[in-house]
Amino acid sequence: MNTIARLVTALLIAAGIAIAGFAVSQGLERFRMSDRSVTVKGLAEKDVESDFAVWTLSFRRAGNDFGGVQQALAGDRDKVTAFLKARGFTDTEVEAKPLQVQDLFTREYAQGNQPFRFNGTGQVLVKSARVAEVEGAARAVDPLIQAGVQLGGENEGGRSGPRFQLRGFNDVKAPLLAEATRNAREQADKFAAEAGAELGPLKNANQGVIRITGDDGNDFDDGSSRMKRLRVVSTFEYELK
Repeated sequence: MNTIARLVTALLIAAGIAIAGFAVSQGLERFRMSDRSVTVKGLAEKDVESDFAVWTLSFRRAGNDFGGVQQALAGDRDKVTAFLKARGFTDTEVEAKPLQVQDLFTREYAQGNQPFRFNGTGQVLVKSARVAEVEGAARAVDPLIQAGVQLGGENEGGRSGPRFQLRGFNDVKAPLLAEATRNAREQADKFAAEAGAELGPLKNANQGVIRITGDDGNDFDDGSSRMKRLRVVSTFEYELK
């Protein structure tokens, strides 16, 4: 290759490098310009009291006489209902479920060593917005036990205590999200000021999911806590000027 040819080749290579370098520099510049934004998270928490309670009082009886088991269950139902009425609950708040008596000997996998042939259960439900009264009644069931009512728990298909609900969730949802938004905006303003920039318009927003937990430290709400803790983490992306 003569001197002129080598010179032309070198010029072409240099020109290619220059063009590639220009393209790379332009790409970095666009990246930096498009990256002038800040993403922040806003946290909001609030403790609220439940506004509704559902309490299932389950009771059971067993025996070898169908009529006797049914009669005993009916007596237990009357005692439970009378107890609730004495605690001030109305007919609209108390619901008695039909009694159920099962013949254990007629089941497909019946065992011959069953001590009792018939097993019966009954339930009385309390549904009320007076959560404090429901909680108080649940702590005062000793007279029923002393009267011979065999109150059941989780294993008998009932509940060992009331289950508290937050039916007015939408009433507290909006203020909680507004607080998370304000919290995020404050963080974004502070970041922009420290970076020597101005906060621009909102680019993206994710309000997040409001989690409801009990006040007993569990990560989920099983309904046993009268007080509920609401927590939300919202994410926002703002442009920087």
